Amino acid sequence: MKKLLSLAALVLMPLALAGCSHPQPVYAYPPPPAYSAVAQRGYNDGVRAGQRDLHNGLRPDVARHARFNNPPVAPPLQEDYRHGFRDGYQAAFRGGPGGGY
Repeated sequence: MKKLLSLAALVLMPLALAGCSHPQPVYAYPPPPAYSAVAQRGYNDGVRAGQRDLHNGLRPDVARHARFNNPPVAPPLQEDYRHGFRDGYQAAFRGGPGGGY
């Protein structure tokens, strides 16, 4: 009887321990190939921001992010960066890449 209980505990222990962890999947959504280098950077930053918001249970609001409001690029490139950021942010909430430009 002791051997049977020991064997059952040995077999069931990994199953019990496996249920204890709750890994959060991290998805990588590549930017559309038609994006400029600045828009690709914005897209990647937007995906990361969207994933953080999802993880923290926040509602989607791209305007809450400093990098969207004040892009870390030269003024002539800011709209291109914002476009990429917005698309990446939305991709994180949709669960995949969008249509691009």
